[in-house]
Amino acid sequence: MWKRSRIAVVGTGAVGREVLTALADADVPSEWITVLGSERGQGEELPYGDDDSLEVERLEDDSFRGQDVVILAVPIEHVRRLAHQAQAAGAWVIDVSPTFRLEANVPLALPALTGGKVTPPSTGRVIATPSPVTTALALGLAPLHARFGLSRVSVTALLGASSAGLGGVRELEKTTADLLSGKETEPVAFPHRLAFNLVPQVGPVEPGSGYTAEELSWSDELERLTPDWRERPVIAGTAIQVPTFFGHMLSVEVELKQDADIEAVRAAWKGSAQVKVLDDASERIYPMPMLVGSDPTVHVGRIRRVPAGARRFLLVLTLDNAGRGAALTAVETAAALIGRA
Repeated sequence: MWKRSRIAVVGTGAVGREVLTALADADVPSEWITVLGSERGQGEELPYGDDDSLEVERLEDDSFRGQDVVILAVPIEHVRRLAHQAQAAGAWVIDVSPTFRLEANVPLALPALTGGKVTPPSTGRVIATPSPVTTALALGLAPLHARFGLSRVSVTALLGASSAGLGGVRELEKTTADLLSGKETEPVAFPHRLAFNLVPQVGPVEPGSGYTAEELSWSDELERLTPDWRERPVIAGTAIQVPTFFGHMLSVEVELKQDADIEAVRAAWKGSAQVKVLDDASERIYPMPMLVGSDPTVHVGRIRRVPAGARRFLLVLTLDNAGRGAALTAVETAAALIGRA
């Protein structure tokens, strides 16, 4: 049971709706929840659990009054203003966007990695959550680090259209239909047309490095999440936008600090509540984005040793980016802040 509290969910896009699903799955009573959105969405009924619904209220200047927790799932350009308003009203703010992830005075929370614990900020009332890719890496690699240590991690991250929010999903739907009808449309959510295409750029490119902000964030966020890791692995990789709607897949090469065989590596995940091993390629059993919907775990499989590499292994990770990668972490953070009765 949760302690009685008032929780405002701001945003009715892909992540905002997943937050409502996660709250309902956690048995938070609907009367404790307020859904806030734009004037355009005002009055819309959103499902809550199996037999309830919540009406979207228009976001006003005083909407945060009396709220204990405000979960922001809104476009990045609105985050700082809304976070300031919610803090001024005395609420805890949980933000799922990149806005605060690397700010020193804002904790980065992943309760699934830290046994349900969250460190409150020393100043202010804002807490950030990591990106879905960082979440997959942190939860998927923590058992390997604990057992063998990690020297180096190379990542190719294949990101579904929902990484750009509901707008990205709708753009992929529309451009796919348009192309099948012989029409060409200009992209808005992505640098190039995503339908029937792959785009090797997710987010802006950082001057001088050639990496995107998304790619650089994985190492920086993991460092913030794992202060107890005495020696962190070097992490580098490429993010590629792919024409699927939901779910992220990561092709990962890891270099361990100790020799290991396949069975020892596979056994490292045994008993982890955060990881599900799907690893029997001969029977066509392996992680795929279509399998992670509404699953709170990270899936791992296709585990192989690099030829002539006693400490180097290849594997695949997948997670539900809107659910496990964003909404569920936000709700788990809220639970840690509010506490339970």
